[in-house]
Amino acid sequence: MLEFTIGATAMHRLPPTVRLVGLGWYIAICLVLGIVGGLWLDGQLGLKPLFLLLGLFVGLGAAFYGLYRMVARAVDE
Repeated sequence: MLEFTIGATAMHRLPPTVRLVGLGWYIAICLVLGIVGGLWLDGQLGLKPLFLLLGLFVGLGAAFYGLYRMVARAVDE
């Protein structure tokens, strides 16, 4: 997982609404990348729903892991 330290110090100064928008974008990007990657692999290998579902679950896992880390960091402040 990538660690963004430059913006992390400034993150606590942002209003809560901006933080929530950032969380929403993070979840959306994780899901879209997982689904698009799964669709691409399905197209390359001819296994239609397998990698789509696998990509969806990987995207969900990455989104919830990142969401947990961001919320835990915000609670610790």
